[in-house]
Amino acid sequence: MSQKPLTYKDAGVDIDAGNALVDRIRPLVARTGRPEVMAGLGGFGGLFALPSGRYREAVLVSGTDGVGTKLMLAQQLSRHDTIGIDLVAMCVNDVLVQGAEPLFFLDYFACGRLDIDIAADVIRGIAQGCELAGAALIGGETAEMPDMYPTGEYDLAGFCVGAVERADLIDGSTIKDGDVLIGIASSGPHSNGYSLIRKVLDRAGDVDIDGVAASERLLTPTRIYVHAVLALMQTVTVKGIAHITGGGITENVPRILDDTVHAEIDTGSWKPGAVFDWLAEHGNIEIDEMRRTFNCGIGMIVVTEESDVDVALESLAANGEDAFRIGRIAAGRGEVDFR
Repeated sequence: MSQKPLTYKDAGVDIDAGNALVDRIRPLVARTGRPEVMAGLGGFGGLFALPSGRYREAVLVSGTDGVGTKLMLAQQLSRHDTIGIDLVAMCVNDVLVQGAEPLFFLDYFACGRLDIDIAADVIRGIAQGCELAGAALIGGETAEMPDMYPTGEYDLAGFCVGAVERADLIDGSTIKDGDVLIGIASSGPHSNGYSLIRKVLDRAGDVDIDGVAASERLLTPTRIYVHAVLALMQTVTVKGIAHITGGGITENVPRILDDTVHAEIDTGSWKPGAVFDWLAEHGNIEIDEMRRTFNCGIGMIVVTEESDVDVALESLAANGEDAFRIGRIAAGRGEVDFR
């Protein structure tokens, strides 16, 4: 007895759905375009030409990241339209701290069965994040893998490349005793600590935080600092930048310090915000654990000369950021001291 011929669709992979997704996202991708992009969607690789004459000695800076288990919260709430912003933010903010302008971005979307509407919502967020960062979305990969992921679940990864003049690289090597730490406010936990956050949410229930359901507040997208920080670099000498991701201020600031200095953080110089108060209270989380898990209201820290602080704060405010003088650099052993 002959058997029905099998197709790829019978195995769970719908090529037509993949093509339909590409057609739907094409206008979203077009909005992220830059003059340096040399080809549209559909090629085997994205093409991007460094602008002629702009760099004498260009250094390419690359970064890759995901959004951790914040993705699980988005899927539980069927809110897929902002998680792509998080994906872009986590990558472009990392590239930015080296002094680089993000140039282009690629994404990887993996699922068990492709739902075109969900995937389009996710990529719409990615495109929005790219627009906010000024980076071109030049390609990506949509992988439909039945049996690898349960129906309705998906995973994300992002990849960003930026460029900076070699002479303008920011690596923290000039940070010295007497320099000042400027903290730029976060929009919430960003995309870190969500394995702990979800446990707190399970314990506390989806109660309100300042009139908004906790689950909704916790999906607030990661802030993209590119525009404001690139403008700041044109205004003052930036000696070091720390992106406050997993590990919080405790673990991330030492990454830009050598073993001759340390950072003194004035914990009374800013208010972490209601989300962090809620997490600490309902999770009964001790302060040291809060500081090494979450950003606690500061998404990025910039180091400048004392004489540049006022101008730096004015520049950040003019570009839409809440920023605070949160501490100083002193002689030490490359650590962080909270006061």
